[in-house]
Amino acid sequence: MPIKAAVVGMGGIGYTHAKVYATDPLAELIAVCDINREKADKAAEDFGVKAYYSQKEMIEDLPDLEAVSICTSGLENGSFHFEPAMEALSYGKKVLCEKPLCADIRDARELVGYALKNRLYLGCDLNHYFTEIAAKAKGWQTAGEIGETVYCLHKVGPEGSDYNYRSTPDPRSRWMPPYSHCKAFLTHPFSVMRYFCGDITHVQAFLDRPGVRRTAGDPMLSINSVNCKFANGGVGVLISQRGDARFGLGGWWSYEHCGTKGTFCIENCVEQLTYWRGKKVPDAEGREVLPPPEVINTGIKDFGATFPVRIHAWLEDLTNNVSYEFVRASGRDALATLEYIEAVIQSYENGGALVRPNPLPPIHGTPEYIH
Repeated sequence: MPIKAAVVGMGGIGYTHAKVYATDPLAELIAVCDINREKADKAAEDFGVKAYYSQKEMIEDLPDLEAVSICTSGLENGSFHFEPAMEALSYGKKVLCEKPLCADIRDARELVGYALKNRLYLGCDLNHYFTEIAAKAKGWQTAGEIGETVYCLHKVGPEGSDYNYRSTPDPRSRWMPPYSHCKAFLTHPFSVMRYFCGDITHVQAFLDRPGVRRTAGDPMLSINSVNCKFANGGVGVLISQRGDARFGLGGWWSYEHCGTKGTFCIENCVEQLTYWRGKKVPDAEGREVLPPPEVINTGIKDFGATFPVRIHAWLEDLTNNVSYEFVRASGRDALATLEYIEAVIQSYENGGALVRPNPLPPIHGTPEYIH
């Protein structure tokens, strides 16, 4: 039976979730909700479902509702996720929350702790590694063809320049706080780095903002350089900016992963994967040479293609009764990214000091799943 789902927060990202639920064979969209009546009514008309203006009323009116996507907006692109997510969990609903899980690390810890303590399903839309080419690269890594991690280099940021900068003088603007870029944008690259390299044990960060932002009185620290050390070995660098410049090779999104047996690079998230094998092979003359790189072009240009893949994975996990602790891109996984962001902030505020991220809550497992 399809998972009966609803979406809370009918902005652009809410519409994206609703479209997936409305078309995925594993789901049935049965309601939409927004405190803005016009948005709720418009979405309800577009999707042919009932509109609600209170999540509590929606949940109590729909006893067969199983899963809820929390797509509410707020300051720093996430400060209004905590309350609706916690409310939906308190009713025992399976919750898929947009990123970042919460804007405040204390809220994120409480939310994840509550879900784990009560054995509830909590996932997050960490969609950047739900792609065909990320799965291909992960397959090489799992098969041992990449070897031990030597380094990873992740560059992420919308392209721009001084020429197209637009100041945001409204103090209510979600881009005004100094760490808003870190909280809204670093979640995804940290999730990708953790997907391929494992947990981060040490963080050192340097943040800045270009002169055009200083002149405009924009406090957002939009330039980020983060050094990382991984528990599994190897090091990493994350470089991010918010429309302050154009990245060179690799485009707006590139992840390069170098191992002791091979290296791969994903460009523009969904578009291209290049693989350099480390093992020499004989050429036409019998000499041992490194083989040329393998290049996979997907033909996909739309980053939005990641959303159906990620949400389908969530629906698959629910349909297959995967343990609440082991759903892909879980709340705990999302909390990890926020712990790293908190470490970035602490490092910056202490002059680039080395910071150890707060440990994650333990995984206990369930016998029926593990065995």
